[in-house]
Amino acid sequence: MPKLKSHRGAAKRFRITKKGKIKRSKAFASHLKIKKSAKKKRKFRQDAILSKCDAKRIKKLLPG
Repeated sequence: MPKLKSHRGAAKRFRITKKGKIKRSKAFASHLKIKKSAKKKRKFRQDAILSKCDAKRIKKLLPG
């Protein structure tokens, strides 16, 4: 059986941690920053963890 390929769009957006959770970057951080507070902009720099139900779907796109 051939190797499974990763979904390239998902591979660029998500990373799997050592414990198997899936990390994603936060939205709304790229532009129109002048109206956002410094606190909010700092929070955008931190990665978020996907919820369990979403993680289950994304793991199918990222084999191996």
